[in-house]
Amino acid sequence: MDGIHIATLIIIGANVLFSFKGFNDFSHFEKYKFNIAGIRRGEQIRMISSGFLHADFSHLLFNMLTLYFFADVVIFTLGVFPFVLIYFASLIFGNILSFYFHKEEFHYSAIGASGAVMGVLYSAILLYPDMGLYLFFIPIPIPAWIFGILYLLYSIYGMKKSLGNIGHDAHFGGAIAGYVLTILLLPSLLDSHLWVVVLLAIPILILFVLMKMKKI
Repeated sequence: MDGIHIATLIIIGANVLFSFKGFNDFSHFEKYKFNIAGIRRGEQIRMISSGFLHADFSHLLFNMLTLYFFADVVIFTLGVFPFVLIYFASLIFGNILSFYFHKEEFHYSAIGASGAVMGVLYSAILLYPDMGLYLFFIPIPIPAWIFGILYLLYSIYGMKKSLGNIGHDAHFGGAIAGYVLTILLLPSLLDSHLWVVVLLAIPILILFVLMKMKKI
């Protein structure tokens, strides 16, 4: 892998430019953020544009650093088009799931590339389940597949408890999109990494059971 791919740079650049515009232009920020009332009025562009807005520089930096570390893993394994597909599908599906959970909360708003980035991260986890990742404040790396399971379970807990000012549902939706698309794009994973595919499916199944039971 020789340096960062131009596709990654373009997406990071778009996030930086759009976010900085939002930092300095309140009307721009309000017009393009994810907002239930706006979407229900027919402003569907918010489903995509909100993924290029961030609350502040640290929010932007965290998402772009995560994308920087994992985007090229996906690009150099699956290709450029699959990476772009996973990125935008994860962004959109993350917002669709968020809309599903908050559709009656007209005031609900959200911003950030986290759903898209989570989709790319989960794609990378499926491709390289044994790579080491850091979980919150644990100072030693853990296998990526363990990180993936724990993070999805934490997201479910965060959704149930409405923890913090975090779009747990968008994160989860992005992860699902990255998970499903990676398997569709590289079905040989069902042979080479079947155990990871099955284990990562468990939190997804838990979420859908909780939704069916109306407990989340």
